[in-house]
Amino acid sequence: MEPHEDLNPDTDDLPLRANTNHILVRHYVLDLTVHPERRVISGSVVLFLEPCCGGRGNAEEDDSGPGAGNGASTAEAGGSQDGSVCRFRDVDTTEDGTKALGKRRMEKIPGAEERQGGELQAVSGIESKTAAQAENIHSSHLWETTSDDDFTLVLDCCDLDVSKVEEVDVTSVSAMDSFPSEVASERSGVSSANPQAAFIQKLVSWPSNRWRQKHQLFLLCSQTPGAQDGSSLPFQRDQWSLQVRKKGAASPQEFPRAVRICYETRPTGRSVRWTKDQDDRVCVYTAGSPINNRALFPCQEPPVAMSTWQATVRAPSFSTWSYYVTMPMPASTFTLAVGHWCQVTAEIPPALEGEVRNRTDCGKTAKPGDVSGERTEAGLVSGLGSSSSKVVKGSPHQTSSGDRTTCSDSTFSYAPLEDQALSVTDYSGMVDDGVSCSHGDYPCRFAERSAWSQRLIPYRVFGPVGLLQQAQMGVLQLLPRCLAAAHAVLGVHPFPRLDILIVPAGFSSLGMASPHIIFLSQSVLSDGSPGSGESCLSLCGSRLCHEIAHSWFGLVIGARDWTEEWISEGFATYLEDIIWAQAQQLSLHETAEQSDLKALLRWRRLSDELQNSQEELQILRPNMENTGQVSESGSSTVKHALNPDKTFMQVHYLKGYFLLRFLASEVGDEQFMDFFRLFVKKYHGQLILSQDFLQMLLITFPDMERKGLTLSAIYAEWLDRPGIPKWLYERSSVWSQARLVEEVKAEVVKWILLSQSHQGKGRKRRRIEPKVNYKELTSEQLVMLLELLLEESELSVATIRTLQRTYNPHKQDAEVRHRWCELVVKHGYTQAYGDVEHFLVHDQAMGVYLYGELMVHEDPEQQALAGRCLSLVQEEMDQSARRVVEEMIL
Repeated sequence: MEPHEDLNPDTDDLPLRANTNHILVRHYVLDLTVHPERRVISGSVVLFLEPCCGGRGNAEEDDSGPGAGNGASTAEAGGSQDGSVCRFRDVDTTEDGTKALGKRRMEKIPGAEERQGGELQAVSGIESKTAAQAENIHSSHLWETTSDDDFTLVLDCCDLDVSKVEEVDVTSVSAMDSFPSEVASERSGVSSANPQAAFIQKLVSWPSNRWRQKHQLFLLCSQTPGAQDGSSLPFQRDQWSLQVRKKGAASPQEFPRAVRICYETRPTGRSVRWTKDQDDRVCVYTAGSPINNRALFPCQEPPVAMSTWQATVRAPSFSTWSYYVTMPMPASTFTLAVGHWCQVTAEIPPALEGEVRNRTDCGKTAKPGDVSGERTEAGLVSGLGSSSSKVVKGSPHQTSSGDRTTCSDSTFSYAPLEDQALSVTDYSGMVDDGVSCSHGDYPCRFAERSAWSQRLIPYRVFGPVGLLQQAQMGVLQLLPRCLAAAHAVLGVHPFPRLDILIVPAGFSSLGMASPHIIFLSQSVLSDGSPGSGESCLSLCGSRLCHEIAHSWFGLVIGARDWTEEWISEGFATYLEDIIWAQAQQLSLHETAEQSDLKALLRWRRLSDELQNSQEELQILRPNMENTGQVSESGSSTVKHALNPDKTFMQVHYLKGYFLLRFLASEVGDEQFMDFFRLFVKKYHGQLILSQDFLQMLLITFPDMERKGLTLSAIYAEWLDRPGIPKWLYERSSVWSQARLVEEVKAEVVKWILLSQSHQGKGRKRRRIEPKVNYKELTSEQLVMLLELLLEESELSVATIRTLQRTYNPHKQDAEVRHRWCELVVKHGYTQAYGDVEHFLVHDQAMGVYLYGELMVHEDPEQQALAGRCLSLVQEEMDQSARRVVEEMIL
């Protein structure tokens, strides 16, 4: 059986090799050890498998699993991803003292260290082979003993060194008297002639109310030895996949149901980033890469391959963390971060105040001092879990465990809301409205009446010492307002708690959302200095709302075809404005005004992007009528996923956002949000295509079709063609006349007149600057002001200097600082080159194309500045961003 005969991906398409139509992973048990000194992660993953019956078989059921969340690409985070993933990514956790994001304590796996030692020895044998063998095809010595008549399990895998694959002998677990007899064997459909297969089938078929016993048995099974004959399973690894066979097993039904894979990641593996944080300490996190998690563990990457998982993560000499998920989710949503981070609290601990004061310039690489009882080794994983660990310094916090998240006040925050208006929405009547859960069986918060009234879920914020003050003033202050606002807009929170991590400066996006974890870039933080003002929190607040929105769109509802990124990113962008306006308690009029200003800014960005990109990358549904289709085996490709230009494009965010604005204009904003809530309750826990959303919308609002707005018309105008739809051209002229925009235009005129007054003046006599009253502007207005001034071919140095004194742009949020740096570069304002350098070093996610602007003017000083900045950050820079910048400079 040739697993890849139906795939011929283009160079920029990402192959999804897993044969999910033949066999599915229902549960993963990961046992991982982090090795900072070698920058690798080693360990094993045990896969619990279920064959599909009759072609697609049970895989059809997986279309009702939660969404794929790579964020970035996170995301985001991852991702996701956010990463988001979503590019960025279900968990429920408390913590007993090490800042590991988790809840229930899992038993320590006995013998894991001893077993791992053998694995590492085997891995070293792989590393001794030639680079060509390691990079291209590596086979176990048993592979040649199999034939193409044997069934092949195909997993998505790359950048991993696999040392051993073995069948897990679960006889000792299945023979336990404690195994419940009430799960009837008839449910499994497996012959009693294969008792191990029958046992695993019973286990994966257990109802969700038995998930604790189920996870305990999965864990016990994962700890059992290999098959009694001691033999390994033949395997072969190529660039994108790991293939496993069992000699004589000709079908998925005959293939082992529990398989252990021992492996080690590579330091340059593309699923994780090894880097240093802002305190110059080594850390690792999942990066929301386009290849998702296949370079972290062998898995089934297609979003339809829904599974639960549990993981034990160790950092030698420090901590052990254990996590789990009870909601079946794509493997891409597994998110990991391990490093030395502090929990951000309402008051900075006295022991850290000195360090914080000495680090007001975030990103300095001075090593933090010895701080007793405050800094811990932190492990953050997107799963319910806990830590059983040794704290780096100080004693652990004490927490309790149980069915729900219960934790001490020092662990999670339940901040009271000062703004009571955020809490008045009553959802008590929404539970019994005739819309029931349509997804597969898992413990679902939408079915819990108590969850509908929970405006705030427990939350924590983590970051490096150097950013504690900024994270406290921004993220920690805004997070409860944003969470409550999201609940007011969309209803029940899909996940029971949230952790946020301020990731290292080399993170490739502004945020990445994963289940229970959001990665945030330091670029969203205000510097907290005098003059930065309340409006500087706008970027932080809106980005928080964007990533929180991914809990609904991107995670608990996800795209069945990853090429339809707009289902995640377009929806989150649209909802970000609504949630942020709710968090600010704006009136309907204020909300509309703010929305129109943001719409114009996004229109300008989209228009510019579409003029400077390939048409094939501008299409929201690139597979068109073939969207969602896979090969006979279940394998497919993600179109353009590896195209380096796509990494930095926002068309799925912006064009998707405008499509939703268009649809809202057709039915009314309030009615559209009512429909959103209805859609969430119907489709939560499921994977969708564009047609699922659009068809339900057209059925709910039949007048749309009577006006000619059919499904095919929306496809033709918005989803299946490049360029800008006609409605958007027409609407942009309306936005350009909005009151907040007109205020900016009036200010632009003042600055242009000031510049003209400076031109042609001699140096003999110094003129007194005319007195001009400049209007105070919001952050979004200031962005618009700088964008309009960028269209001017000439601005005098004196004008730019006055602009700098008036608005202190270097102290504003990153969006403002970005436009300011563009203006500085365009007009060669050398006095502010330090602002450009600071931006390129500390706002790496936003500065990629600024390098190009420094190079294009062919100014030696600017080109030297670009080279100097790249040399400062190239080691910590995202690989894709670094590659693009190096092409510009070198």
